[in-house]
Amino acid sequence: MSAPGNNPATSEHYVVDRRVRIGHVHLKVADLQRALKFYSGVLGLEVMQRYGEGAVFLSAGGYHHHIALNTWESLGGSPPLAGTTGLYHTAIVYPTRAALASALRRVLAAKIPLQGAADHGVSESIYLNDPDQNGVELYCDRPQEKWPRTPDGKLEMYTRPLDLHALLNEAPAVSEVKSGPRDL
Repeated sequence: MSAPGNNPATSEHYVVDRRVRIGHVHLKVADLQRALKFYSGVLGLEVMQRYGEGAVFLSAGGYHHHIALNTWESLGGSPPLAGTTGLYHTAIVYPTRAALASALRRVLAAKIPLQGAADHGVSESIYLNDPDQNGVELYCDRPQEKWPRTPDGKLEMYTRPLDLHALLNEAPAVSEVKSGPRDL
């Protein structure tokens, strides 16, 4: 039930302030330590704070948190069934193609299976699941001036295969991780 003034079908077109950003993601996980080994051990996010035995806040670069993990309603739980609603994936943006390549090398060294990889024109993306089967996208944006456009100037994203071998060639050799799936 919505108030008459809040009905999007009858109100003026609203565009959010362009400075608005999506904040952190807070994930329900079954096993906090297992999730922490993935997000911190493999992906390299820094633990900023622990909240008792039930939550951990992680970030890149000292921000208060980009990802929070908790077991408050999910301790020992199972992943959502396929075909149900929920989070499709969390997207982690890397600042450079080389940084994305390093992340890919660590994921592969940890023997975490990829769900896919794509060149979207505006970005290059790697898709995988965390230990709780939450989707994770690791990606790097291309500079805006290189984004594909239609003849009339509109954005024209696409999905094409991503050359993972070419991407891996940009990763420094020191980016590998010594853990495997048994450690996750």
